[in-house]
Amino acid sequence: MNSDVDMKDVELSELDTEKQPIAADGQAGSSEKNGSVKVKIPEDEVAFTGLSKEELMKVAGTPGWVRTRWVLLILFWLGWLGMLAGAIAIIVQAPRCKPIPEMRWWNHGPLYQISDAEAFSEGLAGIEKKLDNVNQLKVKGLVLGPLHTVQTDQPSTLDLKRIDPTQGSEKDLITVLEKAHKKGISVVLDLTPNYRGASPWFSSSDLNDVMDSVQMAAEHWLNLGVDGIKVSDLATVSNSSDLSRLLAVVKGNDTEDDANKKMLMGVAKGVSPVEISRLLNTSGADLVLSDLLSAKGQGAERIKMLNDLHSEQRSLAWGLGAAQREQLSKRAASRALIRLYQLLLFTMPGTPVFSYGDEIGLQIQGEKPPKMVWDLEKDTKAEGANVNETTEAEREEYVAVRTWFRSLSDLRGKERSLLHGDYYPLQSSTSSLAFLRLWDQSERFVTAVNWGEASETLRLTLASTEGIELPKTATVKLSTDPEMEADSTVDLDKITLGPGQGVLLHFPYTG
Repeated sequence: MNSDVDMKDVELSELDTEKQPIAADGQAGSSEKNGSVKVKIPEDEVAFTGLSKEELMKVAGTPGWVRTRWVLLILFWLGWLGMLAGAIAIIVQAPRCKPIPEMRWWNHGPLYQISDAEAFSEGLAGIEKKLDNVNQLKVKGLVLGPLHTVQTDQPSTLDLKRIDPTQGSEKDLITVLEKAHKKGISVVLDLTPNYRGASPWFSSSDLNDVMDSVQMAAEHWLNLGVDGIKVSDLATVSNSSDLSRLLAVVKGNDTEDDANKKMLMGVAKGVSPVEISRLLNTSGADLVLSDLLSAKGQGAERIKMLNDLHSEQRSLAWGLGAAQREQLSKRAASRALIRLYQLLLFTMPGTPVFSYGDEIGLQIQGEKPPKMVWDLEKDTKAEGANVNETTEAEREEYVAVRTWFRSLSDLRGKERSLLHGDYYPLQSSTSSLAFLRLWDQSERFVTAVNWGEASETLRLTLASTEGIELPKTATVKLSTDPEMEADSTVDLDKITLGPGQGVLLHFPYTG
């Protein structure tokens, strides 16, 4: 029996030995047996469940937590009051913005005068087709006509409600009005009675009857959607009581919306700056267009004229040829001078008025109104066609002048200093002038032009003005002079301009 038991123990021992892992060095492994799994039984974990509501209320009521809450509350309100005080201090110490002056639609951009619809684009129907081109010039108003029928110096033939058939029809005019208004362009109608004759109002004895006709025609056209009425020789009618009747018609068709105010525009030719100032203040006209810029050819005269009238800029319009319904090129002999006068008109205090074709420097051929030139974007050289070199050079020059015009128009519409800013003279001579335009905290602009036949050095100085100073240098914004490239810096105490050249400089507000 014992022998049997011993044999079984030996066999089990041998089996256990076989199950042990074999070590690399032939030694037996650890005491763990091969194939066995060692399982770790986790001890009981205690989960933190936080304080109960009763315990929290008990802790929150302790003196330490009460003091902490009061300290944090006081710090929060002190910080809030500190930020409020800081904001108030910044607002009080910051410079206050100057209020924007009252502006009408004719103050926001140039007016574009089409005195002969047939020469511009085959009548009123053609004007409607070209409104997209006109809109690219950023103009705020069209001045059309005169369009009515009349025989020269014959008041009995005057019919201000009937459009000359060579210019179009009433239906064509209404179409122009509708499309122009959709583009934000107002339309003024020229009702100068005897526009082909020597005297716009025929004779003094005819004035009363003629004004009756103008009054009735104005009411007719304003009711059809026209935004303003223009008449010539404002000085003559302003001396009579007849003008008040026309004013009553225009203002009677007015609206509460400033953007759609009706306008009475008057032309004053051959009168002094003093007389212009009187008309601005007593005639009741919303806008007075003078020929002073073309009548005064000297720099000193022009700068004095600006000094006398700049404060009336919201009722003052400027043109070079526009008062006579003529193109700018009739008084600016070269393309360089055309650019120069465009620069001057866009930066002077007041509303610039141009005749059709001024934007490209259209040249007058003979006494008849010049035909407008279109399709300037068609580059015949690029298309490989045989072209006349002279004609192609003229086309390229038209495009260059128009690009210059559009740049100036766009700049004037965006910059407050040019739109309605204050004016300060800097220098003038026989053939040059310079002035400063600024508004409150906006960018400042300096215009300097030399229309003489020789180069001229301008030394810009500003008379003692409280709070306003010229910097030593300024940056070129736009220039006709090839020696002054855009974005270059020039010294204001010594600017040399070539003959027939102009430059627009700018510098920032520094406080």
